[in-house]
Amino acid sequence: MERECMEFDVVIVGAGPAGLAAACQLMLLAKQAQQSPPSVCVIEKGAEVGAHILSGAVFEPRALDELFPDWRLMDTPLKTQVTDSLTYWLTTPSNHLAIPESVTPESMVNDGNYIISLSELCRWLANQAEQLGVEIFTGFAAKEFCLDRDNNVTGIITSDMGLDKHAQPKANFEAGIFLKAKYTLFAEGSRGHLGKQLIKHFHLNHNKPPQHYALGLKELWQIPPEHHQEGLVLHGVGYPLSQSDTTGGSFLYHLADNLVAVGLIVDLNYHHPYLNPFEEFQRMKHHPLYAQYLRHGERLSYGARAITKGGLNALPRQQFHGGLLIGCDAGTLNFGKIKGSHTAMKSGMLAAEAVFTELSQGFTHTVPGYDALFRHSWLYDELFQSRNMGACIHKFGQLLGGVVTSLEQNWLREKVDWNWHDDTPDHLTLKPLAEFKPITYPKPDGILSFDKASSLYLSGTQHEENQPCHLNLTDPDIPINNHLETNGEPSQRYCPAGVYEVVESEGSTKQFVINAANCLHCKTCDIKDPSQNITWAPPEGGGGPNYRSM
Repeated sequence: MERECMEFDVVIVGAGPAGLAAACQLMLLAKQAQQSPPSVCVIEKGAEVGAHILSGAVFEPRALDELFPDWRLMDTPLKTQVTDSLTYWLTTPSNHLAIPESVTPESMVNDGNYIISLSELCRWLANQAEQLGVEIFTGFAAKEFCLDRDNNVTGIITSDMGLDKHAQPKANFEAGIFLKAKYTLFAEGSRGHLGKQLIKHFHLNHNKPPQHYALGLKELWQIPPEHHQEGLVLHGVGYPLSQSDTTGGSFLYHLADNLVAVGLIVDLNYHHPYLNPFEEFQRMKHHPLYAQYLRHGERLSYGARAITKGGLNALPRQQFHGGLLIGCDAGTLNFGKIKGSHTAMKSGMLAAEAVFTELSQGFTHTVPGYDALFRHSWLYDELFQSRNMGACIHKFGQLLGGVVTSLEQNWLREKVDWNWHDDTPDHLTLKPLAEFKPITYPKPDGILSFDKASSLYLSGTQHEENQPCHLNLTDPDIPINNHLETNGEPSQRYCPAGVYEVVESEGSTKQFVINAANCLHCKTCDIKDPSQNITWAPPEGGGGPNYRSM
């Protein structure tokens, strides 16, 4: 197929914190060096920048301080500084204990941090990038990366637009564009479609333990002023996940304007086949620690996304001929801090420095010198400090694993040189139905808890119905013939949007149904499917959720 070709010095896939920080840094480096700015293009599959961005989020401004030292004078969306940060052990459905600061891991201290909407911060970063001369194309998904005969990445091809569900061209068909680049940065976020392929193609995870993930579910509420405490950060561990021996945690953050963000993070290494993360989230909100704030409020938005949380020990090699994996596409989240935005930004800034050096010397499609910059940066030091936290919690459980982490970070510090690994991939941890009793989840009350359909509506999710399904099965028979009897076809429960169903047709024949139009692009199915039978790919550009203040 003949395709239009556009050439750039650098193409960046994804307008999240990593991609936008990289774009800004490239232009700023050229300005500081008094050189002609490189041509930089950012493509974003969301209908607008921020539409697919979701995070808690408590934000550490360290990378932003470096990127834009005067950001406090630039009308940034960082308005709410953390005033108080409390951590609780939720012991039962109605009780909790405060965890003293002395035994809280040092990495979880939030002094000087801000409670933000990451989607709003990304829109601000995009505005800065455009003012610096970066071209940003929204509504375009990256379909595939391109290689030359020497195995160098030479850019990407965007998805074809206007195909029907049988992959045949409609009247409005437009072929994808070849965006040719001297260097390509992949910043797709957690479990990136192309990042996953690049890791396999270039063996970037050779001799590394498997990557690990969590599913984060979040709602934005507006609550009465008398229940609002701007700047308050609450974190919880224990209930409800402890009832199914699952690790993860909950949060509630008080933003400005009587808004609160509430959410649950469920580690995807869970083994209970009846566990339903969405329903666990609904139960969590009934706990008095959270219900006291939410009971008289109004729910405004809902969303979910995967979180890459394997840390430094699972971090793949990020550089290859012609490009780099950055941010959560690689896995730079600091699990110990429960924060990934500042680390993603720093990853992008280091990538920009490495690529700018290559461009300045007239090179193309070489291996950028990112790794040396990374190992001499505060980003590496920070990830090294928290490298064992995730594996310790997986190995010893939430309570004992947290104690081991606190000992390591708060007291032992550099006196120990151990490295904990979890060598079991998340998709292999699910156990058979026969070993467990079903979990009975209460019906939603419409006050604190809700169903998936009404929640999905609040995500603003929309897809063109008549387009190819972007959730592909390697073997269509596996869900019914293999998974249904063994573990009840778990996609019915782990998907937070009701995409997957098992329905009975005439003659009691069971059928696996994919409601792709519901997809939140969280990619949990790509991660947790026991047979790795489901592959998520980006649909036609512009489709998916539409997060405004998430």
